[in-house]
Amino acid sequence: MLIGSALGLLAAGCASFPEQPGPAGWSAAQQLTPQAGPVPELPGELPKGPAQGQQPGQQPTPVPPPQGCKDFNPAVVGTCLNPISGVALTDVNQTTGAVTALAAERATGRLLRVTKDVDPVEVAKLDVDAATDGGLTGLTLSPTYGEDQLVFVYVTTATDNRVLRLAPDDVPKPVLTGIPKGPTGNRGVLAYDRTGALLVATGDAGNPAAAADPNSLAGKVLRIDATGQPARGNPTAGSRVLASGLKSPGGLCVSGDGTKTWVTDAGATADLLYRVEPGRALGDPAWSWPERPGVAGCAAFSNAVMVTASATPGVLSLPMNPDGSFTGKPEPSMTGDDGFGRLGPLLMLDDTTALSGTVNKNAGGAPVSSDDRVVIIVRPGGPVPGKD
Repeated sequence: MLIGSALGLLAAGCASFPEQPGPAGWSAAQQLTPQAGPVPELPGELPKGPAQGQQPGQQPTPVPPPQGCKDFNPAVVGTCLNPISGVALTDVNQTTGAVTALAAERATGRLLRVTKDVDPVEVAKLDVDAATDGGLTGLTLSPTYGEDQLVFVYVTTATDNRVLRLAPDDVPKPVLTGIPKGPTGNRGVLAYDRTGALLVATGDAGNPAAAADPNSLAGKVLRIDATGQPARGNPTAGSRVLASGLKSPGGLCVSGDGTKTWVTDAGATADLLYRVEPGRALGDPAWSWPERPGVAGCAAFSNAVMVTASATPGVLSLPMNPDGSFTGKPEPSMTGDDGFGRLGPLLMLDDTTALSGTVNKNAGGAPVSSDDRVVIIVRPGGPVPGKD
């Protein structure tokens, strides 16, 4: 969604998810028109490549290397964190354009507030079991965050995987518990659709049969309300299940117009990107990567889907037609000094930019002194002129 739209949602609404329309079956998401908010202007000037307005033959503006936790790249929002599993935009200063965000750390269970050149502030520290691929793996804000300040997280506990709701000055409250836990497949990620329903992608807990079982919460894309109950308008009345067939999801993203939902997965033999079709098993992926770059977060732009790669540096962008079909192979970018190394979570801010977090401190990474970082990514190429 647009940054302005995101902040409009932060500033509008009431203290719970909006009521859903109640058709007998699934219907297209309602088109909301939240009020516009400010667009952040990064302090300083980003080094420009050809896709960002640089003239051919012109040298990019050099950025000094980090000095400890001080990072001179204006796209860096937070520094010196542990590998980041979730990011969320909470505020844009209307005077300075400074961005404030939340960052989740998978292994520590910490949720931190970060702003450039300000020490991170611990908002919450959750008791998580990160011994497998679980921990604190999912993060999203209430659609009415500006009013209610509610944050939703996906965590692995000693007994299960679950969704929790965090409110200021209150203990975490369970929203959905009993999601199966296993030796693998404990990652879960969160998003919300344009009607305000919470989307939850769950792993299969190491049991592929559970992903195909309609009575199990494992290996699914779930659609729930703020109390954890099935959202109105789900494909099967009384069921939380929107789609099934996941193994270990890493990213969940909804297009700005609400018409397309995508989920990434670490499949049995390849990294995968699925388009979520309500009421159906995920089936054949929209794209697969047998080479396994570690596909993680995703962002659905107007004419491309971008995914991060947690095992290799940079991002991958799939050019997309209006109907959601892809027009060519994934285009890698930010793989060298113009990037931030390995990236995990990804959140679209508008059709030009996204918010991400690095995972360079994970095994095999090459961290710099300011890692791990929350960063703003300027999309290579940007939208096609004249298209929404």
